Amino acid sequence: MKSTALTIALIMPLCSFTLFAQEFDQGKATDEAKAAVKAFGGALKSELVAAMKNGGPTNALGVCNIEAMSITAHISKEQDATISRVSLKNRNPENAPTDWQKAILEEFDNRAADGEDIAPMASVSVVEQNGKKQLRLMKAVPTEGVCLACHGQEISPDVQAKLDELYPQDKATGYSAVEVRGAIVVVKEY
Repeated sequence: MKSTALTIALIMPLCSFTLFAQEFDQGKATDEAKAAVKAFGGALKSELVAAMKNGGPTNALGVCNIEAMSITAHISKEQDATISRVSLKNRNPENAPTDWQKAILEEFDNRAADGEDIAPMASVSVVEQNGKKQLRLMKAVPTEGVCLACHGQEISPDVQAKLDELYPQDKATGYSAVEVRGAIVVVKEY
């Protein structure tokens, strides 16, 4: 018994040293965050396209209202990260940006206004949070033609009625094509 305790006492500092000796690889972390964005965006878009085909925009609103949260939770767990959607004009109050997210969304709007392509637009930063490195990636979401049925300037009465029912505090309308609709956010600690 004493030899087991002694062995553990000798090995533990070596294990700790090995864990802390590994350097943070921002390139690898960024690639992991991009993979999380791709997984989340692909899963959500797939559900939205299917809903649009099976019932139009009012059906797709149900996906955004219910399915998006479970997709977010599933992909967050799968990717070991916190994934969210934010917008300066959020539909769901839970998608309101934090201060740092708001600053990046405003930067995205300025870059888009200067003519930059929204599709590849992203921001990556690393901050120290609670003694750990935290990678923060925000990927801009462009407003595409299909988005305008629920987020555009001219919304049909049936879609507006569903919006009023599901999102009484909705601010996410009035967009035109090629505006920044919001962003997918990935936060991962290392």
